[in-house]
Amino acid sequence: MSKNVLITGGAGFIGSHLVKLFVRKYPDYKIYNLDALTYAGNLESLKEIEQSKNYEFVHGDILDLPFLENLLVEKNITHIIHLAAESHVDRSISDPLIFIKTNVLGTASLLQAARKFWKNQKDHLFYHVSTDEVYGSLGEEGYFYENTPYDPRSPYSASKASSDHFVRAFHHTYGLPVVLSNCSNNYGPYQFPEKLIPLFINNILEMKPLPVYGKGINIRDWMYVKDHAVAIDVIFHGGKIGDTYNIGGHNEWKNIDLIKLLCQQMDQKLNRPKGTSEKLITYVTDRAGHDMRYAIDASKIKNELNWVPSLQFEEGLSETIDWYLANKEWLANVTSGEYQNYYDQQYLKR
Repeated sequence: MSKNVLITGGAGFIGSHLVKLFVRKYPDYKIYNLDALTYAGNLESLKEIEQSKNYEFVHGDILDLPFLENLLVEKNITHIIHLAAESHVDRSISDPLIFIKTNVLGTASLLQAARKFWKNQKDHLFYHVSTDEVYGSLGEEGYFYENTPYDPRSPYSASKASSDHFVRAFHHTYGLPVVLSNCSNNYGPYQFPEKLIPLFINNILEMKPLPVYGKGINIRDWMYVKDHAVAIDVIFHGGKIGDTYNIGGHNEWKNIDLIKLLCQQMDQKLNRPKGTSEKLITYVTDRAGHDMRYAIDASKIKNELNWVPSLQFEEGLSETIDWYLANKEWLANVTSGEYQNYYDQQYLKR
């Protein structure tokens, strides 16, 4: 069946990979990319598909309910994949209200617009993309499961937890057909360099300090962004209405071990003496409320939808570094202006 799919946040990191996958894989679908083009949204990430007949970019804000209502009617949107969100924990600590507005009120506006337009709930879907950070922090053992109680610790994770609850509430109260996924840390090409891996790649290139929170012993589960896009695809087409699916990379790394691996690969690729990049590591005051460990049990999506990650981390990291080294102009463009001012304030003045 032909679908008119609205992907919110499609000019962002994960969104741009998903948009490109859907545009290429489903020529019978019309893909509408809705993005407000805030600092992390970049249409340069979509140049290779921007002329595709089944693709259209729409500039707009998910906080604008009348705009959303008109858009869904005008484009006859049948399916929504909602990725638009403020996503950087550090920014949420310094400015929590923008996270509440975008992630909570924005999601609620989109839900309300869908509820109003989709009078007949058949052949529609509201897919909400969320994070494993809503579950809180783990000790040395254990995993996050789909039924793990929510325990968000940062303004970012609290805003995403709230949006998850609203999605489920609209399903249970109004019968809105929804599905949710909660994913682990993503990495890969086109990621905005406020996140750890692209930030450190850029800093190593420029021989700037590599700011490591605390002792660097916090643990994260890492997943290649293209694997995440494929997982969203299989959930979108095969997930059970009302269900949640955890998406993980089966790939836990202590921050400091990941950083040292990144330094080693960068030295090799840049033909620098071994240990050059590691000398840039600078330990800084730990992030407020820094969760110790995230780890996802992704057996449900594996058993029900036959999805598993395709890349080992060392391979994915190498491919990611190669992409940034081959796209230094993109990196330079996005690290200028507003982002650079933020980076200077947060890291260089510590």
